[in-house]
Amino acid sequence: MKVRVEQGDIARYGADALVVNLFEGVTAPGGGTGAVDAALGGAISQVIAAGDLRGKSGELVTIHTLGKIPAPRVLVAGLGSREGFDIDAVRNLAANVARALRRPGIKRAATLAHGAGIGGLDPEACAQAIAEGAILGSYRFLKHKSASDEERAELEELVIVEHDGAKVPAMQRAAERGSILAEATNIARDWANEPSNHLTPTMMAERAEALAREAGLEFEVLERADMERKGMGSLLSVAKGSVEPPKLIRLGWRGRGGDGWDLALVGKGITFDTGGISIKPAANMEAMKADMTGAASVIAAAWALARLGAKVNVLAIAPCTENMPSGSATKPGDVVTAMNGRTIEIINTDAEGRLVLADAICWANELGAQRIVDVATLTGAVTTALGDVCYALMTNDDALCRQVEEAAAAAGEKTWRLPMWKEYDEYIKSDVADCRNVGAGNRGAGTIVGAKFIEPFAGKTPWVHMDIAGVDNMPSDRGWVTKGASGYSVRAMINLGLALGEG
Repeated sequence: MKVRVEQGDIARYGADALVVNLFEGVTAPGGGTGAVDAALGGAISQVIAAGDLRGKSGELVTIHTLGKIPAPRVLVAGLGSREGFDIDAVRNLAANVARALRRPGIKRAATLAHGAGIGGLDPEACAQAIAEGAILGSYRFLKHKSASDEERAELEELVIVEHDGAKVPAMQRAAERGSILAEATNIARDWANEPSNHLTPTMMAERAEALAREAGLEFEVLERADMERKGMGSLLSVAKGSVEPPKLIRLGWRGRGGDGWDLALVGKGITFDTGGISIKPAANMEAMKADMTGAASVIAAAWALARLGAKVNVLAIAPCTENMPSGSATKPGDVVTAMNGRTIEIINTDAEGRLVLADAICWANELGAQRIVDVATLTGAVTTALGDVCYALMTNDDALCRQVEEAAAAAGEKTWRLPMWKEYDEYIKSDVADCRNVGAGNRGAGTIVGAKFIEPFAGKTPWVHMDIAGVDNMPSDRGWVTKGASGYSVRAMINLGLALGEG
């Protein structure tokens, strides 16, 4: 879908559908909705009077224009209460509208800039949110599915019609920015939805290289021999059971120029997770094709930052491997050594994500990253703690974590910070190595223990860990979030990179 902004009169705009809006409790529409109502001879007011349109959040009512205006149909979207209406609501509204217009015969729609009129919101922010919401909300993964043309019908163009021509250039730039953020999220969604036989570590490296070429990013892949030379025994211990070779992918964007890396984004890339020797139950194991969501997210975020010309030097590092059981696989009780010399007792081979992140974060430090943010579908415990409403943050640096929280909030993503008190260090103490990869005994705090394991590999570098396991896959559409891979964290990381570049 292409989203753009034009100056014009919404009531006179020729499109397959017009989208206007109504706050709850309004009986006499004003602004652009009022102009369309007048052009239709009061049709919208009549529907309101009949009680079929109340302006409630999520309400969508279609009115056929019968030739009174150029567009054959008008979709009136309820905005809900004016007091509770914000940019997140604009984003979700645009997503719901894009899905509602997904039918044959509707290829081009025109919309008001929801919230930018009597809603009192910034027009540029509204334009960006509409672009994000429409592109994110219309996402579907149909690559391997036989579907009719009717089932594949999509809205191809959405035009935001703005009456004030002076506002159009800035709103157009905002819509372009929102489109790139949404496209990056959909790239990560595509990869996370892809079956693992269609996305091995080698294939991930190939796709990452193609994105790097497109956006002008540095690209590098460490092979198994390279990792062995660097002493990455933690990552390699996970790869031992698979016939698929591991790949450690690095993308780089030097947006401010010069040396050094302002930010490293590190993402867990387990392209399929059986649990290894500590094998998972068969039920729902197919979902483990998405255990590489973190890697897909950091790669997509770097691509977007390059496309946006962010004035920041950023790394994206993706340690990719399968976690499989075999005669060569790592066994519970084995001891391995990470790149920084820290020894690890493997208690549970299904706690593998932290093992690949450990060496990837060590490499980020070796490359000179000034800040590190890692993202992973790391623990089932985070779902128990937070459900599918928000994701967990853990950190060694309050200032960086606040920046991540702000970046996530700007993306419409909820986060919750969990404590990293020193008492939790006791949970990962080992009798035979420097640490163990899961907590001792049945003491709980599984999400925090995962972060506590990773923390020493970040060292003194400001670091934030994002555990997105609870929100990475959704059972149904919900606003800008769509069924399947959600794309959580991608736009948060892009927003963080943009903010660091502006600072």
